[in-house]
Amino acid sequence: MRKFIYALLGVLTFYGCAMNQMMKMAKDQQLTVDPDPLEVHADKVNFEISAVLPVKMLKPNLTYSIEASYDYAGKSAKFDEIKFVANEFPNRDSQQPRVSEKFEMPYDSEMDKGSLAIIGWGTNDKNGKKKGPTEKMEIAKGLITTSKLVAPAYYGAYVSYDYKDETVDGWTPDEELEPTNVNFYFLQGSSVLRSSEKKSDRGKFFQAFIAEKNVTRTVTITGTHSPEGPERVNSDLSKNRAERIEQYYDQMMDRYDYKGAAESIKFVLKPVVEDWTEFKTALEKYDGIDQAAKSEILNIVNGSGSFEDKEDALHKLSSYKKVFKDLYPDLRAAKTEILTVIEKRSDAEISVLAKQIAEGKLPADTLSYGELAYAAYLTPSLKEKAAIYEATVKTYDNWAAHNNLGAVYLNMAVEGEGNMNSNVEKAVTQFEISLNKKNSAYAKGNAGSAELMQGNTEKAYSSVSEAVAMNPPSKIVYGFNGTKGSIEIMMAKYADAVKSLSNAADNADNLFNKGLAQVLAKDYQNAIITFDELSDKDGDYALGYYGAAIASSRLGKGSDAVNNIKKAVNSDPELKSKAAGDLEFAKFASESSFIDAVK
Repeated sequence: MRKFIYALLGVLTFYGCAMNQMMKMAKDQQLTVDPDPLEVHADKVNFEISAVLPVKMLKPNLTYSIEASYDYAGKSAKFDEIKFVANEFPNRDSQQPRVSEKFEMPYDSEMDKGSLAIIGWGTNDKNGKKKGPTEKMEIAKGLITTSKLVAPAYYGAYVSYDYKDETVDGWTPDEELEPTNVNFYFLQGSSVLRSSEKKSDRGKFFQAFIAEKNVTRTVTITGTHSPEGPERVNSDLSKNRAERIEQYYDQMMDRYDYKGAAESIKFVLKPVVEDWTEFKTALEKYDGIDQAAKSEILNIVNGSGSFEDKEDALHKLSSYKKVFKDLYPDLRAAKTEILTVIEKRSDAEISVLAKQIAEGKLPADTLSYGELAYAAYLTPSLKEKAAIYEATVKTYDNWAAHNNLGAVYLNMAVEGEGNMNSNVEKAVTQFEISLNKKNSAYAKGNAGSAELMQGNTEKAYSSVSEAVAMNPPSKIVYGFNGTKGSIEIMMAKYADAVKSLSNAADNADNLFNKGLAQVLAKDYQNAIITFDELSDKDGDYALGYYGAAIASSRLGKGSDAVNNIKKAVNSDPELKSKAAGDLEFAKFASESSFIDAVK
């Protein structure tokens, strides 16, 4: 029994000495962190700790554990242990044991000034007893938060006032023409405009129309002839018929005292000679003969031979007399198309009426949907736009009106007009109504901006990506790509962000985000080019210079970094303190030029 006790004491002494020796050698362990300093990407901090122990540090049946924690603002984020089980390293007495482990922690803004530290523990594998911890060792200090510089881009897309589809009747202030058509008919072989034609309903309408003095741009007169032989001989017949109507039109303008207005009207004469097109069109609609007879006629008309040869062949058909009697008279015509300017309200009149509608003094249908949309476009005031569209949706309950009302609320939230949360909620409601009526790129992409404002990054990215894939007009794509690119930076999709922002609206925020994405994608030289473009566009955009300073610093160009920091703090003095503590500039922090720039 006494020998057993002595043996047990000897074993315990051995393990105790081995444990003490292992813990003593822990001071020589080699620890590296990648990246160092730690970096924030997509609201997460990912890093890898690699530990290398001295040769002979690990002892049989003992385990050495490294416990890492990130300590910040009185808090501590702890991570799983890195374990060195001695028995798993058979060559520990001749080779350094190595272990690498990857870790992740969610980002908290309070973490910026924290530090990553480790302590070591020894464990007896036989009885589970622990020894330690070792003295705490700091292995990384602070975080690089460059990715958090992203400028959130919100884009509220309006459906244009002139957009039209099956449910949306747009409007344009541009001049529009509407056609008025009147046909006059002539006797066989004649270009005389008969009194019966002038006194017909068509003739009376023609005279009344001219008497109204509508603003007219062009009068196109197409003279035609039927294909019978005697008319074909007179090659000027179609031309003469067209000219006769032009003369008659001139007479009417003189009668109704057009004066100088007549000179602004362009007359276009189109004589049609030896052309079967009108005849074939009339034949197709004609039901006086059967299909077999029509085929006989078409075989001749579409076949080879001269116009006269074809007419001679038609004479021999049994159906000719009927066709000649029923179809030919309508082919002896002068077809007149008059393009007149559509009368429209002026911008001022539309604005006044829209204001009265918004105030409830006039019913909304005083103006058309398109005119109301145009009135909303004319005013720079978001409050007035909202009032106009709030009245619009009550009468014109279409998807475009609801989208545009939502876009106004969204832009009011962006500009800080009224309660932001309330405006975003109202915007979301309008986009949902719009999407229920039609799955449009406009409302889908706008919803993405609203979702981003609500902090739902993943949903926002899905919405905006879907909107871009729907191929809306280029201007809308460029707007949504700005939002998409900013979200892609937030999600650490840096290459995708560069692509999106290279096809985004040309504004300062999008240029900055593009340069930032290039920095984060480690394309520093192109990032500097982008930030230079930004400074040319907006010389007061402080973060543009700050981004250029980061890119220069990462390239090891200290003087360029300092020069850009000076420009940044000149535009925004508050950036001094940020730059002074930013680990992006740690390698230059002790240089006098840097100290002078941020003091």
